[in-house]
This record gives sequence, C-alpha cells and structure tokens, in this order.
Amino acid sequence: MAMKQISKSGYDKLKEELDYLVGVKRAEMAQKLKEARAQGDLSENAEYDEAKNEQAILEAQIKEIHELGVQIGIVIGGGNIFRGLSGANKGFDRVKGDQMGMLATVINSLALSSALVATGVKARVLTAVRMEPIGEFYNKWKAIESMEAGEVVIMSAGTGNPFFTTDTGSSLRGIEIEADVMLKGTRVDGIYTADPEKDPTATKFDDITYDEVLKRGLKVMDLTATCMCKENNLPIVVFDMDTIGNLKKVMLGEEIGTLVHNLSLIHI
Repeated sequence: MAMKQISKSGYDKLKEELDYLVGVKRAEMAQKLKEARAQGDLSENAEYDEAKNEQAILEAQIKEIHELGVQIGIVIGGGNIFRGLSGANKGFDRVKGDQMGMLATVINSLALSSALVATGVKARVLTAVRMEPIGEFYNKWKAIESMEAGEVVIMSAGTGNPFFTTDTGSSLRGIEIEADVMLKGTRVDGIYTADPEKDPTATKFDDITYDEVLKRGLKVMDLTATCMCKENNLPIVVFDMDTIGNLKKVMLGEEIGTLVHNLSLIHI
C-alpha cells in the first residue's frame, strides 16, 4: 500500500475533522437515535420488539381458547405506544394525553385483530369513540351479538373519556357484556402479599375477596376498577399471561393464578 506524506496544515485540518466527528458528530448522532426511539422508530425500539413477541403469545392463546367455543371480549391497552398519565408528567395536557392513549389502544387493537384474522379467527374492533371505518362504534348489543356469532370482540379506546385507566375500561366492558369472569393477564402468576421480586417472604393468594384486597391496599387494579367489579359481582382471575397454555388452563378450570371475588361467590 502506497503512503503519502502530508503537510502540517493538512495534518491540522484532518485532526480538526476527526475531533469534530468524534466529539460533535457522534453526540449529534446519539441524540438523533434517542429522538428516533422516542418518536417510535421501530427499527431501534426494543419495547416494540418486546410487544410484538407478547402479541404473538397472546394470539396463540386466544386462538386456542376460541377453538374451545369460549366467547371472548378483549380490552387492550396502549402503554407500549403512549400513556396519557406519563405524557401529563412531561407537560402534556392530561385530557389530550389520555386521548392520545386511547388512539394507541386502537392501533394495538387493529394489530391484534389483523393477526387473529390471519390465523383464521374472526375478529371485530369496536371503538368507544366514533372513527368509522377504522372500527365500529361500541355498544353492548353489537358486542354480544358478535361474540355469539363466534367473533373475538376487541373493545378499544377505553371508555371514550379521559382520566379512566385500561383496568377501569376493562371492568366497565366486562360488566356491560355480562361476562362470567374477567381475566387479567400479567407477568406474575397471581396476587402476592407484597412484590415477590422485592420481598422474598411474599406469599401468593390462591383466592382473595375484594374486601381483603381493599383492606390490604393490594394493587390488583386501580380503585375505581376494583370497586366496580366488587359492586357488580364480576370475579377476576389474575394470572401469568406470558406462559403459553395458561389461558387455556384457566378456561378448563385449573387452579392457576389468583381468583378475586365477593364472599358470596362460589369458586369458578
């Protein structure tokens, strides 16, 4: 390889360019990558990849219980895209932030619907705010009619109002469609006396009453959602949704997760 000598001025110029690339340009590129991730550049978004993996697990389990003849209504969150409360903490108007969160749930609902249809499962997206033709405007009777016809009904956009969580939206829809049980899929295998990741002495409840949940201040769901389920006798099963097969086990009556119920309720 041939080598060529350079002058002192040429050396200084190259060094200046190198210093710029290392000191300034590198910082600029790092900032651009950070902004791209924040704005949803999916090629750089680890959370997106994680959400896609979770969705694949969810699809497989939904299809499995659909084939058992179970009528399924789903309320899906949008936290992987945007959370209204976190937006408010960054200076967003809370109402607009929650509305953005509602739109995020619609995006996730469309993705899940499309994925289910691709596996041969009929699915329908209903939205709490009008946005035809993206989804049909939600009403109780449409949801029940669709489920009775063998479709998986995905109810999106929360309650259509700000200041309500996905848990509250789920409770409301479960009560409205007269569900037998609400299943809350999480990353842990039930409800514990304390956070099992932080407290090694934490013990798991096989079942617990709503009164005990409220008395102990356990964070099963937000207070509004918990009280709605309690007052309307809608039992909840909290279980590990990430373990493939668990959803089917719950449907077949196996004792996994934690059942939350009123005292007068007989175990399902």
